[in-house]
Parts: sequence; C-alpha cells; structure tokens
Amino acid sequence: MIVGISYIGLRCAKPYNPSVVAGNNNYLVVEGNINTGTDSTTINLSRTTNIASGITSLPELNAAVTIQDNENVSYSLNTNGDGSYTSALLTLDPARMYRLSITTSDGKIYLSDFVPATTSPAIDSVGYITQSNGLQIYVNTHDSKNATHYYRWDYNETWEFHAKYASNFITNGTAIVPRTNNIYQCWANDISNDIELGSSAKLSQDVIYRAPLTFIPSTSEKIEDRYTILVKQYAMTSAGYNYYSLLKQNTEELGSIFDAQPSTLTGNIHCTSSPNIPVIGYVTAGTVALKRIYIDYNTLPSNYITTYPYNCAEDTALYDDTRFPPPQVNRVAALLIPLSSQIQSVITVALTKQNAVIGYLYTDHDCGDCSIRGSTTPPSFWIAGPYN
Repeated sequence: MIVGISYIGLRCAKPYNPSVVAGNNNYLVVEGNINTGTDSTTINLSRTTNIASGITSLPELNAAVTIQDNENVSYSLNTNGDGSYTSALLTLDPARMYRLSITTSDGKIYLSDFVPATTSPAIDSVGYITQSNGLQIYVNTHDSKNATHYYRWDYNETWEFHAKYASNFITNGTAIVPRTNNIYQCWANDISNDIELGSSAKLSQDVIYRAPLTFIPSTSEKIEDRYTILVKQYAMTSAGYNYYSLLKQNTEELGSIFDAQPSTLTGNIHCTSSPNIPVIGYVTAGTVALKRIYIDYNTLPSNYITTYPYNCAEDTALYDDTRFPPPQVNRVAALLIPLSSQIQSVITVALTKQNAVIGYLYTDHDCGDCSIRGSTTPPSFWIAGPYN
C-alpha cells in the first residue's frame, strides 16, 4: 500500500554558474621566503585560474624578479623556466629589511612591503605516532629566548617503492633475454600542499609540542619500503601569521555549513603600475631551520599493508600454444613487445618444464615498471636503510 509520494527526486535543477566561477580572474600569485641564511632563495610565481577552466596550474613565465633591501642593494633571481625563480647563494644582512620587486612579461610592476628578517630557532625533533589507520607526523620546536611565537612549516617527502611484480626478462621483438636495468625499485617525491602553522603566543613559554604536519594512511605506498621527510621551519611575524591563518581558513576549512565564512585576504604585495589589480601572496624574510627523518617499513606495525594503486595480475605466454602457428618462440617474443613501445607488457619470470623453458609470465606495464611513477635513481641525499 502506498501511503505517501515524494516529489523531491522529480524536481528540475537549473545549473547555477556564478560570475566568480567563470570570471577572468587572472591574478598574480607570489609564494616564497627571502632566505637570509646561507642558502639560495626561490620564489614561485603563478596565476589564478577559473574553476570552470579545468586548469590547475598556470606558472608565470619570463618575469624579472629581484630582492631589494632598505639600503638600496638589489639581488637578481634567475628563471628556472617553470614559474620558479632562484637566486645564487646569498649571505644577506639579517639587520636589514627586504622586499621583492617583480616585473611581469606584460610590463606590470609589483612590489612587496619591506619586512624584517626573522631568525628561526632550530627544530627540536620530527617524529610520528602510529595509529590504527596510519602515521601522524609531527614537529617539536622551542625558542629559549621566548621571542618567536609564530611558526610556519612546509616539507618535502621522498619514498622508496617497488612495482607489483619484478621483471627479470626483456624482449627485443624476436628474442627474450635477461633484463639488465632496474624497473622494480623506484623513488618518488612530493611537496606539502596544506598550510601548517603553530603559535605559542598564548602560552607562558615559546614551545611548540607535537604540531601535526601530515598524516600517512597505513595503506599508502609512501611507507611500503622507506620514507623520508624534510621539514622546513619559518619564524613568522604576527602579520604574516595572520595572513596565512586566513589563507588556510579560506582554502582548507570551508565546505560545510558549520565552517567559517571566507574572509578578505590582504597580502603585502601590490601592483604599483595598476593599483586596482589584486595580488595574492605574502612575502617573508628570514632563516629557515631544517630537519630530516627516515622511517623504515620494518619498524611500523605489522598490520600496515600497502594497497597497490592498480589491479594487477600475471598472464601466461606459452611456446606450445597450438592456437598460433610456429615458430612459437618468435611469437611469444613478438607478443611481449619491447619496452620502447608505448603499449607495453613486462615479462616477469620464465616457466620451465624438465629444465626447459616453455614460456613466460607477463603483466601490464603499470604493474611491472615502477619508472612510470618515479625515478629508478635514488636522490643524492638518500641514505639506504638497514633493510635494503
């Protein structure tokens, strides 16, 4: 018996595309810290894109970028061709104030406000907590002078991983021979995307304890062999901290009816040639504290089991497959085409009968070649673990 009818599912929906989604909001975005320590400075320039465009990254190319101090000394940055601009190794006077000067390829001029150079205290430690569903990585720091109070962190991750199956053979199209290059063991990397902040301003001591940085699920490929994280710490002014707090709120903490409403974001960079054009970003200056740790899979809980990102299986190619004409050896070698091809199979192991090879197992390229998702050469800083 029908006791009621709902018409909610029959209502027509009309698409709503607010002007902010499709508007021509091609604003400059400036990211980076003027490094006053014994290292180079890298500034990243990009443009905002419309949500409707589907473009996720639009680097700003061919700009002229310089660091200027309040004593009229300038330092030019070199373009890397990808929207990033890097200086030579500089030793900047920490007693001076600094700003960025940017001239884009369309002739517009941008200047940031002069900011003081801050000195980051050392990172005490980077550690992790094992939870039932993964690792929570955190950072500890403090300032014995009780003078910092505001902190920001970003990080670089690198991890060793392997293909689902090891490839022991390769074909040149007419013969199958032992493989001599490694496509089983690889290294991949990533950078932080979220804004990580910490403040001790309301505490009696300038101490940050277990500030969360990133969470790695127990099924992640990042921790299937060996993982390292390099944490970078920046001391912030209160103005810089407030800017990043609003940026975090506007970009990471929206989406439900209980979240805070977006706030107006005002950085310290201005287009002096066209003052009405908004600019996104906040330039800081100061030293950067670094800390790296390594985590080995064998030290983690035994229930941490990696989920391979593809569905994988091995198939059989036999010499005596009567569905195909002879010569069978050449047929198998031609079937398992060379790795120089765009459509590839990866040969894993030889099948034998009475000490004679009767065929091979093979798998998809995604399952037998890790180099499609990483590098087969370890990075220069990589330290092999005790289980390698």
